[in-house]
Amino acid sequence: MFVWLVYESDGVRSPQTTVRRYEAMRGTGAAAYGMYSCNVALSEVVSSLNRAGFDKQDICMVLSPAHPVSEVVRDTRIDGVESEDRALVTIGWVSEFGAVVIPTVGVFIRSQAFLRVLLTERKQTSQSCGSGTTLQDLGFPEREASRLSHEISDIGALVYVACPEGSRADKATELLRCAGACEAAAMSGASTAAAAAA
Repeated sequence: MFVWLVYESDGVRSPQTTVRRYEAMRGTGAAAYGMYSCNVALSEVVSSLNRAGFDKQDICMVLSPAHPVSEVVRDTRIDGVESEDRALVTIGWVSEFGAVVIPTVGVFIRSQAFLRVLLTERKQTSQSCGSGTTLQDLGFPEREASRLSHEISDIGALVYVACPEGSRADKATELLRCAGACEAAAMSGASTAAAAAA
């Protein structure tokens, strides 16, 4: 298991923006999530969100260790000698998001907001990086986090979109549904809106 932190000092993000996004994940704002099977191209899901104005740093993915992206990451040798182009492209791709969590494999974190939410609390409680714990950190109630964690193991991936502007959560939910989510819902505060896609 590894943690890969990617920092940028480009000055684009202000401290106020970071705090606002952190609070959104902790239950004072809104978010949307979608569950995807392993055969859905996550790159297309993300492209759809990007075209609608959602920033990659507002996106967190929790992937099953059996997901094709997870397999590429797990099989990559970080020493570089045996890394293939596909592996390097995949590592570069997951490094662009706010966070990507692959239980038992690794964590990629680019966003300060996701860093605070996913690692700071875990360090204080010495919890492991399981998908249920990660989902609770993102604001899912324990029962919902447990259910979704099992589905991630079976299905493949959860895409979470932090929406500092609460009104955009419904738009993100609709985009996630249109991109093939087998379940998608908006979250407000600490509880999910139980609006699953058919």
